[in-house]
Amino acid sequence: QVQVVESGGGLVQAGGSLMLSCAASGSSFGLRAIGWYRQAPGKERELVAIHNIYGNPNYIDSVKGRFTISRDSAKNTVFLQMNNLKPEDTAVYYCNVAYSSQFGRANYWGQGTQVTVSS
Repeated sequence: QVQVVESGGGLVQAGGSLMLSCAASGSSFGLRAIGWYRQAPGKERELVAIHNIYGNPNYIDSVKGRFTISRDSAKNTVFLQMNNLKPEDTAVYYCNVAYSSQFGRANYWGQGTQVTVSS
């Protein structure tokens, strides 16, 4: 069983920065991607940024140029550096770890971390 633990959320003023961390326990065998999602009140969960193990990172348009996703492979930890935060970035941010191998696919979620951006 893989455990996913997020940290780094908080309250920040517009224009400020936060860095979120996602630590995934367990083996890296079959690891395909680690992504950050967010869900604002009354809205559906959306993918914000994804670190593809064998490809390039992807971002939604609204965060391009402001957010950067990176990985410390030795520690199996993914970071989301968020700069120039805007009130519309306010949401609960969730980390997702995706596996795929000949044994099947699996996704694991963290408990979420709150990011609040005040205007």
